[in-house]
Amino acid sequence: MNKIVMITGATSGIGLACARKFAANGDKLILTGRNAKRLEEIRQELNDKGTEVLTLVFDVRDRQAAEQQIASLPDSWRKIDVLVNNAGLALGLEPEYKGSNDDWDTMIDTNIKGLLTMTRLVVPGMVERNSGHVINVGSVAGDAAYAGGNVYCATKSAVKTITDGLRIDVADTAVRVTNLKPGLVETNFSNTRFHGDTDRAANVYKGIKPLTGDDIADVAVYAANAPAHVQIAEVLILATHQASGSVIVRK
Repeated sequence: MNKIVMITGATSGIGLACARKFAANGDKLILTGRNAKRLEEIRQELNDKGTEVLTLVFDVRDRQAAEQQIASLPDSWRKIDVLVNNAGLALGLEPEYKGSNDDWDTMIDTNIKGLLTMTRLVVPGMVERNSGHVINVGSVAGDAAYAGGNVYCATKSAVKTITDGLRIDVADTAVRVTNLKPGLVETNFSNTRFHGDTDRAANVYKGIKPLTGDDIADVAVYAANAPAHVQIAEVLILATHQASGSVIVRK
């Protein structure tokens, strides 16, 4: 049965890959992001392939905007089956004592508070219907800190704990909760982290074949389509020559 899938941060990277993979699976999509022009381009692309797509333009950091946009959903789109909390980012790689307060605020507000906002808005309906699936995009960075990762690692550690807590909270229902923990994924992630320094971003993936957004999206679609009695609680996805957040063999 086709699902209604909501994906935050759907204009690039893992979010866009998830949109395309769920579309190929025959699902209807609610795509959110800050870039209205890019969302419309993606909507048209997927519409042309036969997918029904609704776009919502807002920043997950803006709770009021998120509330207004979710409240604006037509009745036929309100029964969200899958929420993919993908919106997130890393900023900076400085030692903690040299970090940027603005970068910290952006990461915490997006990676933690934005995820909580979307969860609070969507999951009550899932609980009421006794059906649904929350897929949070965490990171291997949530397992242990690495040099310069400090606050970013803390936000992804929070994603793990929040995901585990939600899974406990809905254990008496049929709602499933998944934490995806990617390692090195070549998207615009590093370019964002280094504030547009493309050369520095490229060095992150030098000497290793990294994961792609499609690799993570494949796991998300698999988890969402597992039999109803199967809950894929957590998946760590690493490149072959990456052993952890800090152990990477480059050749």
